[in-house]
Amino acid sequence: MTDPETPEPPPLLRWSVLSCISLAMFGNYYIYDCISPLADVLKAQLGFADSDIGLMNAIYSLPNIVMVLIGGIIIDAVGTRRATLLFSLLCLAGAATTAASGRLEVMAAGRLLFGIGAESLIVAVTTAIAKWFRGKELSFAFGVNLTIARLGSFAALNSPTWARGLYRTWRGPLLLAVAFGAVCVLGAACYWVMETRAQKRYALERPGGTERVQLRDIGRFGASYWYIVALCVTFYSAIFPFQTFAVKFFMEAHGVSRETGGFLSSMLTAFAMVFTPLFGLLADRVGRRALLMLLGSLLLVPVYLMMAYTDISLYVPMALMGTAFSLIPAVMWPAVAYIVDQARLGTAYGLMTLVENVGLAGFNLLIGWANDHAGAGAHNPAGYNPGMWIFSTLGLAGLVFAFLLRRREKTERR
Repeated sequence: MTDPETPEPPPLLRWSVLSCISLAMFGNYYIYDCISPLADVLKAQLGFADSDIGLMNAIYSLPNIVMVLIGGIIIDAVGTRRATLLFSLLCLAGAATTAASGRLEVMAAGRLLFGIGAESLIVAVTTAIAKWFRGKELSFAFGVNLTIARLGSFAALNSPTWARGLYRTWRGPLLLAVAFGAVCVLGAACYWVMETRAQKRYALERPGGTERVQLRDIGRFGASYWYIVALCVTFYSAIFPFQTFAVKFFMEAHGVSRETGGFLSSMLTAFAMVFTPLFGLLADRVGRRALLMLLGSLLLVPVYLMMAYTDISLYVPMALMGTAFSLIPAVMWPAVAYIVDQARLGTAYGLMTLVENVGLAGFNLLIGWANDHAGAGAHNPAGYNPGMWIFSTLGLAGLVFAFLLRRREKTERR
């Protein structure tokens, strides 16, 4: 049990720790998003179909249908700093394997290995933030973490501009991703050192410490938790599988350059980098988390059909999507820390990420299949429309779950 007289970490130390673990997330996010701007190069130089490209991101999610729950339990058992370093090393190994060969099976194996590490790393970092900031600007801390992490996505999606020379071959951008994998490990190692030293001087666990976590504890999570999980899977399934094909869609359906397509896709990240901390700060000040998630879900519903069926500037739907991408995560992930006991947070976040990855795997495969089945391409831009309807349906489902969460919140307040 923590000594009640042990001081809590000072603000400077807490924010320094946040910087280190966010650096690990920066590298993680870069590796994930390095495939999207490379899609047409993979198609031209290696003969990949859309279904192959969808597989490379789907297989990232497949092992996490099991692994993130195991990872969450591991985090609760061994601690966040050990888990963070382990999972960051897997991210680096996965990025290196992906760049090692132009054969689909080798690249897919690399993405699978990366996925095993990446999603569990996100769970570990999320749990670490909850441990260091619970009751202390928690939503704002999550927002800052996501801003730094998404800077990795922004860098990857805009790499056709700042690293244009590497796109002459398929391997150049992937080797760059390996370098960012090393940044991921560096951030995790920095966090290890800082928390090891801090643990000797400050109170990092709430009174009572941690408890042994068992699988049957999953059944004790309440309805509000499951509504958040349902919103998580529908929301992210509408965002990330879209980004898998976004640059290619913008180029072939709207006739923009790869650089412009990468910038449009990166608008999600740019908006999130600026507004996620602000929305997190708002949630810390006013509460109303379910209402904020409802508003964010509402913004997402029309954007895909706007891109498919109207001539409105692509900057408009991408700005709406970017606002939703800022608002919902800023509120959704911290909300779990308020309804689940700290000793089971790793398991709760692991389970949430497990369900999310079921959606990501399934919808990456489904959208790739739908694009190929409908003959989507520069010669047939309408072939992308079935996928846009799938994304719109997911947005509507997310709105329903956010409404149910809001209704439950109002009922519990009475």
